[in-house]
Amino acid sequence: MSEREQHEERLRKAAQVRAAQRSQGRADDGFDAEEPDNAGPRALRSTDDESARARLIVDDAVRRGEFENLPLAGKPIPGLGDSYDPDWWVKGLIQRENISGLGPAAILLRKEDAELDDRLDGLYSERQVREVLEDFNYRIIDARRQLLGGPPVITKLRDIEAEVQRWRERRTERAAEAAPVVVVDCRPWWQRMWRREPPAD
Repeated sequence: MSEREQHEERLRKAAQVRAAQRSQGRADDGFDAEEPDNAGPRALRSTDDESARARLIVDDAVRRGEFENLPLAGKPIPGLGDSYDPDWWVKGLIQRENISGLGPAAILLRKEDAELDDRLDGLYSERQVREVLEDFNYRIIDARRQLLGGPPVITKLRDIEAEVQRWRERRTERAAEAAPVVVVDCRPWWQRMWRREPPAD
């Protein structure tokens, strides 16, 4: 036997001894045996291998009840049966983070057009309203010029003067609805203190 073969044989025997010690150590630790429910968590030792450490951590978490009332308990894993989609992570990110503003310009402008009156009602000055309307009209014109494909841009331009007038009217209506009716008694204080009864006829 050459020196190299002897060295390999010693390594093989050492590996067998280590494997036997590990398997016996697992049996001694009681992983295969049923542990009582009231058993506390076992302290991790530096001699434990990674799989044993992971199993102990999971068992302790189950014992503490950390896996109860999970949001998907008893439900199928979402997206498990779907066919492979190369953009799955982008779609998942958009859904989880509720990201908006992505899509063809025609669809985004239609959605913004439907919500524009509410957005304008939240503004405080006529100058802000004009700036928002000018920007909206500019983006409609820019989307019509581009030849990137996608659905056609059917959103109409807004007449800035008419929209400002409508904004003023809506603002006046909201102010009238919100203003409480106050009745002011103009009599001097001494007359308000002594209320005179009208003379009986």
